[in-house]
Amino acid sequence: MAPLQSIELATGSDPAGSVIWLHGLGADGWDFVPIVRELPLPEGLALRFVFPHAPMRPVTINNGFVMRAWYDITQGDIARMPDERGIRESQAAVSELIAREKARGMAASRIVLAGFSQGGAIALQTGLRHPERLGAIAALSTYLPLAETLDAEAAEANKPTPIFMSHGTEDPIVPLQLAEDSQRKLGLRGYSVEWSTWPMPHSVCAEEVDALGQFLARVYASAAGAARSSIILPR
Repeated sequence: MAPLQSIELATGSDPAGSVIWLHGLGADGWDFVPIVRELPLPEGLALRFVFPHAPMRPVTINNGFVMRAWYDITQGDIARMPDERGIRESQAAVSELIAREKARGMAASRIVLAGFSQGGAIALQTGLRHPERLGAIAALSTYLPLAETLDAEAAEANKPTPIFMSHGTEDPIVPLQLAEDSQRKLGLRGYSVEWSTWPMPHSVCAEEVDALGQFLARVYASAAGAARSSIILPR
């Protein structure tokens, strides 16, 4: 897969962290750019948001129509017969974005993977398997892909990584039960998941954005505290 093209938006001149945000099926990187100004982040917290475009590919459930997709979907029961090759290709591409942020001077512990729907699935797929500790994972209106391989592939470094998961109770695309099962599987494996539901379809609501902003503020406050505690003062 070719390197992903991205849109970038920084909220300050010296970002303290990077948020790689993955869009849903058929959208593109521009889809969630407007959400940045809606997040209730602390005034002094500057972040770099990276919104990559998924590659163009035919999507079977949409009659083979070519669109931006992180992986193929073959049937309405989206968790069955997963496109493992496509999922792993996108995982590798997002891992390259993480490496690029590190090359720009951003520590892995200050990088958050976020995503909606398909993008959230890839955020979970990549983040849980990434060998270095990440700042957090945010997965909106989505589910855990390739769950049967997680035990063998999970990175120990990201076992304590905080996870934000939220879902609409009226979601007709990704059933609530599938999301709840995913959250339960993560909990049984010892992951810390902040879980919430909202009375909405397959979408995002203002209350959810507010909760996500508070989550990100806590993540970066914790990262800042850890950085201060690691400084060795001269005697």
